[in-house]
Amino acid sequence: MKSNLNQRRQFVKQSGLGLLGLTLLPSAYGRIATSDRLQVAHIGVGGMGNNHMKWFAGLPEVDVVALCDVDEQHLATSLKTMEDLQPGKKVKGYGDFRHILDRKDIDAITCATPDHWHAQIATLAFQAGKDVYGEKPLSYDVREGQMMLKNMKKNNRIFQLGTQIHATDNYHRVVELIQAGSIGKVHTVRLWKNSPPPDLGHPKIAAVPKGLNWDMWLGPAPYVDYIPERCHFTYRYFLDYSGGIFADFWCHIADVAFWALQPKGLKSIVARGEEAEGIADTPKWIEVDYEFEDLNLHWTTQPPNVPGAAERGIGAYFEGDKGSLICDYETREININGETLTDIPEVPKTIVRSSGHQQNFVDAVKSRNQPESNVAYAREMTLPMHLGLISYRLKRKLRWNPDKEKFIGDSEANALLSRKPRKEWQLVK
Repeated sequence: MKSNLNQRRQFVKQSGLGLLGLTLLPSAYGRIATSDRLQVAHIGVGGMGNNHMKWFAGLPEVDVVALCDVDEQHLATSLKTMEDLQPGKKVKGYGDFRHILDRKDIDAITCATPDHWHAQIATLAFQAGKDVYGEKPLSYDVREGQMMLKNMKKNNRIFQLGTQIHATDNYHRVVELIQAGSIGKVHTVRLWKNSPPPDLGHPKIAAVPKGLNWDMWLGPAPYVDYIPERCHFTYRYFLDYSGGIFADFWCHIADVAFWALQPKGLKSIVARGEEAEGIADTPKWIEVDYEFEDLNLHWTTQPPNVPGAAERGIGAYFEGDKGSLICDYETREININGETLTDIPEVPKTIVRSSGHQQNFVDAVKSRNQPESNVAYAREMTLPMHLGLISYRLKRKLRWNPDKEKFIGDSEANALLSRKPRKEWQLVK
């Protein structure tokens, strides 16, 4: 932690005031944490943001010192919640996250905004000398993930993706079993999430609610008039902001497959799907086939026709040349020579168990060693999801060059690897 404080002092010395085009708040000037307690701020305090507040306020080394939300009602409610979580401790509220980044006494932020803000906020935080615990998915598009990794390395920052299930003993054990060769060489993986999106109907334009900064909520996304269904929780069913159920759950279950197998050499992507009902434009259902160098990976909305899948609303099925393994967040079954097992005791525990996903982040901030769900890992695991959505949107098979991270011979597909933010909200320099 002391090394982090020294880095922050050096950052203040080199950067000057108004790093992000804002005047540094007078109350923050010259304030530097003097203890080993981590000073944390939460950006985006709706549903998941409140979970962040509760998780971090419950850690003994952490003080939550600031909250931010573009919705004044969300912010006011969360500030009251913090009074109960941290009695007697002052927590400052903001409507603009850049004020938080201007505060030199803050060590780290968490980000639980809508998906289209994730990468810009994380990158600006890196540039401001702050570590980041960011919600999934990592970024809105492929280029944003590249931008995050570049800036994290350049500024020597720490990042943890909010894939809380990664910390479970079940995932650790599945990885150990697969990597030990328990089912032989894995040639096929099947992933699924059986959950249809809601029918949002065809609502009309409405007045922006009092206290909601709609322009800033949209931020880098294209401007549209306010419709309640495009905002807050149901934002994820619009391609302007997210990728629906597919983008929401991909990283939770793809995580165990990428951790166990570390697939390389992606060659092709082909997606099939149908648009959601009503005003939403993300997939009602989607199937994606990925061809890697020595692995075929398939995503489906409905459970695949393999043993044990029908009973699991979300899952991963590994097919090896000696057997198979199926798992979800909490359970697993191994099938070898017709025998079904839940574990193989002879396979040793080789992966250190997590101290808890948020604690892992705090420990990483103090040690300056990257946590388990770091940007480099999370970016490689998230990238195929973005490519699957591009194939879905273009309705064709795409060939991929993994070294250049570009589609082969397809300028239309390559144009969808990034999106230029609205001019007034292109904040990363």
